[in-house]
Amino acid sequence: MSLIDKRDTLIKKWLKKAAADIKESLKSDLNVETKTKRNDLVTNMDRQIERDFVEQIQYHFPEDQIVSEEGYGDKIEDIHLEENTVWFLDPIDGTLNFVLQEENFAVMLAVYEKGIGQQAYVYDVMRDELYWAIKGKGVYCNDQLLPKMSDTPLKDGLFASNSMYLSDKQVNLNTEITKQAMGVRTIGSAGIEATELAKGSVVAYVSYGLKPWDVAPGLILIEENGGVLTEFDGSPIDLLNTKPTIMGTPTANEEIQKMI
Repeated sequence: MSLIDKRDTLIKKWLKKAAADIKESLKSDLNVETKTKRNDLVTNMDRQIERDFVEQIQYHFPEDQIVSEEGYGDKIEDIHLEENTVWFLDPIDGTLNFVLQEENFAVMLAVYEKGIGQQAYVYDVMRDELYWAIKGKGVYCNDQLLPKMSDTPLKDGLFASNSMYLSDKQVNLNTEITKQAMGVRTIGSAGIEATELAKGSVVAYVSYGLKPWDVAPGLILIEENGGVLTEFDGSPIDLLNTKPTIMGTPTANEEIQKMI
């Protein structure tokens, strides 16, 4: 068994357990805390799931580094992305949705070797849909291979933005993009938004505040299926820093860059 196949088998096993634990947690009261602001939440399950994954990764792959949301992995300043194998982990992407809706959230993992994305997993827990990709082998939803994305322009598709769509910082740009697109959608989970793009349900997704663990899995999924991710100025994504991000078909990505 190759290293990638070993990781794939283990990750899917861990995701299955995480999903079961998350669903079970919904039967009782969650311990919910506020982080940076009132809609930036963390629960006991975010911490438990991340801790479980980190322990497994460190046991099976002790030489690898981990970038994770709740702090159980390595410090960002200690990460050597171009030299090491680095895991990016978001235990519950869309915690606000998890708490208030009990849906529209995902468990996310990505593995990069010397800066190259090799494997990505976005598990929509409540729909039991696992979107995953291994570099060079396409993108799957569970066992179904997704068709490659069409290079659709904004005028022929839907535009998606993060949940701060109407904030003062974004409203002018998003209004202009929305005028060009057929409509706008927002979910509140960068991981699920990335899967919507990968399967062709939207043609672009724009966010001002993605963290490394928010963007790393989607970067692999979207590029593997024919899409493009860039920073606002068109430069490649810097996985270790937060920058405003455009995900889209090649044409839609270019159209949005010109608006900016």
